[in-house]
Amino acid sequence: MCGILAVLGCSDDSQAKRVRVLELSRRQHRGPDWSGLYQHGDCYLAHQRLAIIDPASGDQPLFNEDKSIVVTVNGEIYNHEELRKKLAHHKFRTGSDCDVIAHLYEEYGEDFVDMLDGIFSFVLLDTRDNSFVVARDAIGVTSLYIGWGLDGSVWISSELKGLNDDCEHFESFPPGHLYSSKSGGFRRWYNPPWFSEAIPSVPYDPLVLRRAFENAVTKRLMTDVPFGVLLSGGLDSSLVASITARYLAGTKAAKQWGAQLHSFCVGLEGSPDLKAAREVADYLGTVHHEFHFTVQDGIDAIEDVIYHIETYDVTTIRASTPMFLMSRKIKSLGVKMVISGEGSDEIFGGYLYFHKAPDKDEFHRETCRKIKALHQYDCQRANKATSAWGLEARVPFLDKEFINVAMSIDPEAKMIKKDEGRIEKWVLRRAFDDEEHPYLPKHILYRQKEQFSDGVGYSWIDGLKAHAARHVTDKMMFNASFIFPHNTPTTKEAYYYRMIFERFFPQNSARLTVPGGASVACSTAKAVEWDAAWKNNLDPSGRAALGVHLSAYDAETPLSIKPSKVIDSIPRMDFPGVAIQS
Repeated sequence: MCGILAVLGCSDDSQAKRVRVLELSRRQHRGPDWSGLYQHGDCYLAHQRLAIIDPASGDQPLFNEDKSIVVTVNGEIYNHEELRKKLAHHKFRTGSDCDVIAHLYEEYGEDFVDMLDGIFSFVLLDTRDNSFVVARDAIGVTSLYIGWGLDGSVWISSELKGLNDDCEHFESFPPGHLYSSKSGGFRRWYNPPWFSEAIPSVPYDPLVLRRAFENAVTKRLMTDVPFGVLLSGGLDSSLVASITARYLAGTKAAKQWGAQLHSFCVGLEGSPDLKAAREVADYLGTVHHEFHFTVQDGIDAIEDVIYHIETYDVTTIRASTPMFLMSRKIKSLGVKMVISGEGSDEIFGGYLYFHKAPDKDEFHRETCRKIKALHQYDCQRANKATSAWGLEARVPFLDKEFINVAMSIDPEAKMIKKDEGRIEKWVLRRAFDDEEHPYLPKHILYRQKEQFSDGVGYSWIDGLKAHAARHVTDKMMFNASFIFPHNTPTTKEAYYYRMIFERFFPQNSARLTVPGGASVACSTAKAVEWDAAWKNNLDPSGRAALGVHLSAYDAETPLSIKPSKVIDSIPRMDFPGVAIQS
């Protein structure tokens, strides 16, 4: 995962400005296997490269034949070979998958973006008229920000830290959009059927869903560097690992790096989820790497996590910390790319609170809302926690074609119905329930997401809360609304994170990039309306969802929970490769 920084229409074309742009670019800890700066008049394009495809010759910027079109890009274009065939009369300078972008622009103008199948953020400069186009991938898997300087310049950066000190105003670049200097504004290029939130009616076909996800995983095996999978032992990461292991042997990657898959997991010592990950790894025959951390290790990393993830959202920071620690370990082994399981819960309604969806229409609309917000939560965590150490995360559940298939299913099939034996994400589980050629053991395939077991994370969360309580006083909380009028922290843990964030990013624009609002068990604010009791007991971690689990499963459900523990429990979020012990 690379880092890009562009300053377009700058009034200063001095050597000092070049040095400043390059210095800001290097704040983005993304690799680098190569870094560089291109200048054309008052426009600067800088890049920090993490080379995954064509490491030898794919350095940036990328050009068309006469170098009149210049591109700096962060991402992976999975259908680049197919696109090259459509551009057969063009001459390509490198083997980079992103080399197609400049040539597509020559052929199709600004309307080519929807032809790209992959994850990307790019800046394209047309030197013939000094116009430029900026675009971000459909869901926002890659991070991107846009800012404006007092001198009229437009700034583009993969991270906040690349532009927050130099722009008068900046904001998150909306996913699925492009910004054109010719029109002077944003335009949404990604317009799938589900985006309107109209209720679909396609009957559920498990084989169609299975094939779509297998395609999403296998296309992400495109790599010229060592890679692996993040494996927590939960459903999503286990399916990703199973499909990767099943199809790896016939790929170019296997010929280069061997056909035995490597898997990675991190957790507090003794965590039951570490045991689950080992069980899946043994079943699939992966080379499994298990990393341990302590609560103190996590606390010590909090400031670095907030600096790199660029958020003060509580649940994002809690989940990012072990992933951040694991990524450093993985990179130290020489691995540069991992495949992960983010996005499944948003698409299939896997979170605890979906038990309370009043009907299929509202169930579907909530999944749409969750997918649209992913770039502010799980995508931001997965992208930045890994790229901080020069590691790239690929997320097949967020494949454009797979989302189209999954979101076209009549949501009645996704509804959770205990009397029919349908638990969360039943349609996904059923799609991979193959008796003849099993993908996973049955007890893993049908393992329930919200296991209130000893492994869900009491000591990690409680350790964070205790640490925050030592640094945030009651008096500070009493005045929180005056100190932080926007997204006012309501807990000492949230106040603690906010103080650190504001120290790194003190601008008002920075605090506005972080989402807020009412939430229960990771819901959107709209879903809080599903249960009147939630409105008085809001907690984004899920602790407020008392009764959701109890009403969804009867006493015969083999979950081994203690009623006295339920209020203090956190439902398992299945962060891929992350296992946390109580």
